[in-house]
Amino acid sequence: MSKLTQAVAAGRADAGIVRACLIESLAPQVQSKFRVLSPRVEPDFPCQTSTRLYPDWLIATLRSTPPALAKSVATALLVMAPTAEGLSWTVPADYQSVHDLFRELRTGPYSYLQESTLRATALRYWPAGLVLATLLLAWVVYTVRVDHLVQSRTAELRRALDERQAIERRMLMHQEQLEHLSRLSILGELSGTLAHELNQPLASIGNYAQSLVLRVDNGRLTDAAVREASTEIAGQAERAAGILGRIRSFARKRATLRERRVLPDLVREAVTLFLGMLSSRPKIEVEEGTTAKYVVDVDPLQIQQVVLNLLKNGLDAMQHLPETERRMDIVLDQVGHVLRVAVRDFGHGLTPEARQQLFEPFFTTKPDGLGLGLSICTTIVEAHGGRLSAQAPSDGPGLVISFTLPCHA
Repeated sequence: MSKLTQAVAAGRADAGIVRACLIESLAPQVQSKFRVLSPRVEPDFPCQTSTRLYPDWLIATLRSTPPALAKSVATALLVMAPTAEGLSWTVPADYQSVHDLFRELRTGPYSYLQESTLRATALRYWPAGLVLATLLLAWVVYTVRVDHLVQSRTAELRRALDERQAIERRMLMHQEQLEHLSRLSILGELSGTLAHELNQPLASIGNYAQSLVLRVDNGRLTDAAVREASTEIAGQAERAAGILGRIRSFARKRATLRERRVLPDLVREAVTLFLGMLSSRPKIEVEEGTTAKYVVDVDPLQIQQVVLNLLKNGLDAMQHLPETERRMDIVLDQVGHVLRVAVRDFGHGLTPEARQQLFEPFFTTKPDGLGLGLSICTTIVEAHGGRLSAQAPSDGPGLVISFTLPCHA
């Protein structure tokens, strides 16, 4: 290294590489002839450098060196006092920087990095390969776990959906049974008057049949008498059959269906059925307005059941009135995109508190009532997209119960 400094000082070389602190060890007048190229700043290091620091002045034993001698030499070096420049012997330093340099230069123990074989590539990039393999394994595990969770959640949702559909089917079946029982309950409450109503045509048939027998016995049977009696018997039988047919149609149990029907026709059919089951008929007026231009998508039997229930409740509310004063008004009108059916009676009416609870299950103002009729009517109307409500009339006594249904032109 002294020859290098002499060559640079004499101009035979432009630059040279020497170990750290060599320039600082020269005489001051000689140091002025040199400068460090690309100087670096190393913390806690007194000399100038242009490269990273590496360990130097290493002492190692040979294979033939006795262990006792090696121990004695190491002990002597470690207890040696530092020089004036602060240099001293110490335990071996960290050689990681040397390994990093060899790896970067692909020389020494890392000369295999110069090879382009698969093994060399694997040895060179094994940390990155290990990270990639770990990430890939984690991704596979995550994918399998997510797929398992998705399948598990899908199976749970499918079971929950099946259970929900089964519950809905049971609820629908129970609702249909409840509506059927409600219709039977209405018929049961009107059974007395119904029997009286059927007794009239049956009595007429019996009377005409007996008159034919008497005429035969007396020898006064004529073609005109036979024709008259037969016509009356057929008419009364048709009347009785009509009553029973409407009742049978109303009382039969069947699945829910939807039809496009004219609402006034449904209301008039319900009124006809209601009056056909009564011996003492109240006066019922139907005002349909312009509602005949629109149709509703409904289950006809269910809507008739609602109207029949409202008529029955109105009749019960007027039991304290004389038969000649019992009347009900049914008003049909259009409000926006819905049709409204309002049934008014002229009975004793209800208090505001009772009107608020009127559609709750098991609430009733009748001594022998169950409190299910209007609750079932509410369920039917809401299932058709409508609303059932009760309010006091604007004038006079009684109560107005109305329901709405979406209409179609």
